[in-house]
Amino acid sequence: MLNVLFICSQNRLRSPTAERHFADWPGVKTASAGISNDAYVPVSLELLQWAELIVVMEPIHRNKLMARFGSELADKRVVCLDIPDIFQYMEPALIRLLDERVARYLPT
Repeated sequence: MLNVLFICSQNRLRSPTAERHFADWPGVKTASAGISNDAYVPVSLELLQWAELIVVMEPIHRNKLMARFGSELADKRVVCLDIPDIFQYMEPALIRLLDERVARYLPT
């Protein structure tokens, strides 16, 4: 199983959508978190240690993640999707973008 952690700012729209959407993908376990201190589920060292693939929605998320947890990410793959915070939870347009940008990193 590949453990995939999706990260956005607040863990309210984009990353929970990705977590739910890819939860049934064969060979994948998903979780989501937010990089902001007031996120619904804040990024934690435990989640980062669990994850084999970390998927962030915007470059700023990667920058904040590296600033806060740089040494813990040394052997982790961090992928940025460049998906802006303009979508609602489970919005079809967001799901299409996720399919286009995430599937290549998941087992087939």
